[in-house]
Amino acid sequence: MIKRELINNNIFTEGQLDKIHNATIEILKENGIEILSEDARKLLKQNGAKVKDEQVYISEKMIEEAIESAPKKFTMYARNPDNNVTIGGKNTVLSPGYGAPFVMDYEKGRRRALYEDYVKFTKLAGYSNFMDVVGGVLVEPTDVDDEIRHGKMMKAAVKYTDKCLMGSAMGAKKAKESIEMASIVYGGMDYVKEHPVLLTLINTNSPLQIDSRMSDALIVHSKHNQPIVVASLSMTGTTAPTTIAGALVQQNAEILTGIIVSQMVNPGAPVIYGSASSVVDLKTGNLAIGNPETAKMFNGTAQIARYYGLPSRGGGALTDSLKPDAQAGYESMMNFMSAVKSGFNFILHSAGLLENYMTMSFEKFLIDDEIVGIVDNYEAGIKVNEDELAKEVIKHVGSSGNFIAEQHTYDHMRDLREPILSMKERYFSNKDQPDTAKRANKMYKEILKDYECPPLDKKIEEKLDKYIENLKD
Repeated sequence: MIKRELINNNIFTEGQLDKIHNATIEILKENGIEILSEDARKLLKQNGAKVKDEQVYISEKMIEEAIESAPKKFTMYARNPDNNVTIGGKNTVLSPGYGAPFVMDYEKGRRRALYEDYVKFTKLAGYSNFMDVVGGVLVEPTDVDDEIRHGKMMKAAVKYTDKCLMGSAMGAKKAKESIEMASIVYGGMDYVKEHPVLLTLINTNSPLQIDSRMSDALIVHSKHNQPIVVASLSMTGTTAPTTIAGALVQQNAEILTGIIVSQMVNPGAPVIYGSASSVVDLKTGNLAIGNPETAKMFNGTAQIARYYGLPSRGGGALTDSLKPDAQAGYESMMNFMSAVKSGFNFILHSAGLLENYMTMSFEKFLIDDEIVGIVDNYEAGIKVNEDELAKEVIKHVGSSGNFIAEQHTYDHMRDLREPILSMKERYFSNKDQPDTAKRANKMYKEILKDYECPPLDKKIEEKLDKYIENLKD
């Protein structure tokens, strides 16, 4: 978790935020939003929304009531209490990549993701000092049956780490099953209902639609007081206006609708205002996640969330690059650092992704972990106290001296951040100089070879296995 000691960057003025808010109200009131879940439509209608067929019209009052009801921050509880995290305020909580159907490594290239890959990435997330939340669809294990896939992924997250967890949003049934598995891990449903233990990603369908699967999962998780990220995946010029301001208005309408439904189900249920919206290069039709417009879109998202007083999600170590190369490095640093500077409270896709959201790379995971460490150090700011000001040693050394032999230097010689992956050596022509990806390839294999799982009660593991087996029925 990154503690942001520096001031957030803002891209909008207050007046511009008011215009985005007012435009959103107009869209929801006059155009409405399509809700495909009958249960969600009934709930909205019972609470005063105008409903015509599958189109729901939202009033300004409903928005205000939901924003008032939703918590400004909340704590997530891990299996190991030392790994609990608070989402909100000046905290930036991190999770690795999510949803990639492909994996890549330096030697074997790109291929479809398997369950074995899911386990490996889970271990890398467990090893990382910065990844806080694991689970969900870290990669899509294509060799596991769909009916048990969510159970196997969650069990892996529990077995190989003791960090906070993500659950399934693939409809009401799988949402309920994820929560029941969490109750096995945490000692009962009563504990789960009182403690947020399972974060879930609810995605809208742009433009202006929320499908039944996501709506119904949202209802289940909110009913059980489990936190949800309501996120838009708008794409400029295709599923959203090509202008960033217009895309943010549409995105805002979709996200606020999901938050309204959550608060109608359970006032005070924890929610996160989220975005995975993208910029499209209309010359090619491809995503342009590595473009600066993406960073600007995410910055606007974080500021709109603060405007409403809600925790926010967005950004990540995102790149358009197909390989863990220089392009992947500079685009990922831009997107991750700007996301932190924008003030996001939860960043999904913090490590591992290449090719937009399509591929997870083992080498890229460690490169991104290095990026996260650099940004974490930067965001800590600069200490200013009597010792750090160093007045006495400056006076003692005086003019034309040096500080190398001074006690103050010895006391602070380890202040410099030590790299995890980066090289700080000089060039030697007779010495092997492996590039970053090659070093990362060697390092990830060593981590997996030596990885030790945190303790897990055998009875809990057996209950989880039995529960997953019964999912086949």
